[in-house]
Amino acid sequence: MTRALIIVDVQNDFTEGGALATDGGAAVAAAITRHLNEDGDRYDLVVATRDWHDADGDNGGHFAAEGTEPNFVDTWPVHCVAGTPGAEYHESLETRHIDIHVVKGMGEPAYSGFEGATSDGETLQAVLADVGVDEVDVVGIATDYCVKATALDACRAGLQVTVIHDLTSAVADATRDAALTALQTHGITVTTLAELAAA
Repeated sequence: MTRALIIVDVQNDFTEGGALATDGGAAVAAAITRHLNEDGDRYDLVVATRDWHDADGDNGGHFAAEGTEPNFVDTWPVHCVAGTPGAEYHESLETRHIDIHVVKGMGEPAYSGFEGATSDGETLQAVLADVGVDEVDVVGIATDYCVKATALDACRAGLQVTVIHDLTSAVADATRDAALTALQTHGITVTTLAELAAA
């Protein structure tokens, strides 16, 4: 098996103090780094995705219109605008581990890393195929949105998918639980670091 780690959107705006913070986001960034420091040889490739929204416009309705409140389902506060500090990786995520960087959401809503591309225009699916990846672990932010969407697309691409859920943080507990159930329904393994180590 050729295995990759997909780190989803571990960005300042999705961690404490950011425009769209998740509870525990900073801790997730640090925990992912520890995982890679301790067990990085588990992976043949490490990919990280980032939201990289346009500064102008509402990015296809992804940002709530000026003067309206976001509904936190389809519309969101302005976040992860390309080139701003909020769009950068959280400082606790050590980027030296990352082999490939993928950005998504340029002018349009995009939750899955499979909707993004590298700076050379290569899709995430193509990047994984180039290396012969057939198994992926997915971690990052947010469990209930971009992690879920990325894991589901990886499954649709024919990959064996594991979500390490204690290396994720969510927008809300209820939607996190629903997301994990949905992932398992689609045949995706949901596990913890301790369970992974014991396997």
